[in-house]
Amino acid sequence: MRKPSLSTIKLVHRGDSPVATLLLNRPEKLNALSAQLLGEVVTACSWLDATTVIRAVVVRGAGRAFSAGFDLDDFRGLSDGPSPREVADLGRLAAEALTDVRPLTVAAVHGHCVGGGLVLAAACDLRIAASDARFSIPEVDLGIPLAWGGIPRLVRELGPAITKELVLTCRPFGADEAHQLRFLNRVVAPDELVQAADELAEELAGKPWFALRATKTHVNAVMDEIAGVARNANDADTLVAATADPESRAQSRRYLAAR
Repeated sequence: MRKPSLSTIKLVHRGDSPVATLLLNRPEKLNALSAQLLGEVVTACSWLDATTVIRAVVVRGAGRAFSAGFDLDDFRGLSDGPSPREVADLGRLAAEALTDVRPLTVAAVHGHCVGGGLVLAAACDLRIAASDARFSIPEVDLGIPLAWGGIPRLVRELGPAITKELVLTCRPFGADEAHQLRFLNRVVAPDELVQAADELAEELAGKPWFALRATKTHVNAVMDEIAGVARNANDADTLVAATADPESRAQSRRYLAAR
């Protein structure tokens, strides 16, 4: 099956290798998550679902960052775009596509991993970060709730108290803390990140596929019972409503002006 034509991400796969790379490829924007990029993540996952040779995928960002989060240019247009709810829902669809995609996924995080970028990383099966990676969830300071299913995903990984703290305070945190909080499986030196992620993906891809797939499906089913994501479609409505709230809009203007 021919790889789809993509412009904001790259799907790298050679020959009959069981490992592929999904590269967020807007380095000039620190891989900010535009509507187009999020849609292309869904498209890429559909292609990966249809392949049989690929068993593991490394998800990483080009340039200096994993992702700077939701593209603020798209955010400014949410209230007056042709379909604001559809735009607001794209992040949920991309996160769910990464969660449910057939191969195992390994997020390789470096530089900034912000807001929606952190949600995409949380949607992956395993996560490795460079020691200089920097995480933050600035949505409340931006005047909007964390959407895209981010809350249940973080509650599952971190627990309710830590999720509330990080989302409500918007304070940044480093790779070591993320590892201590069990959000990360491993922290490595910056120059070792790509190799470490590739080696982990190769190791996983070399194991029996039936057991790999059964384990992924089983763990995801258990986590859905702990904090399900079935109601995440309502996140888009909440996000659109926030853009109409006067206090939220004022806060958004202040945040964007400061940026």
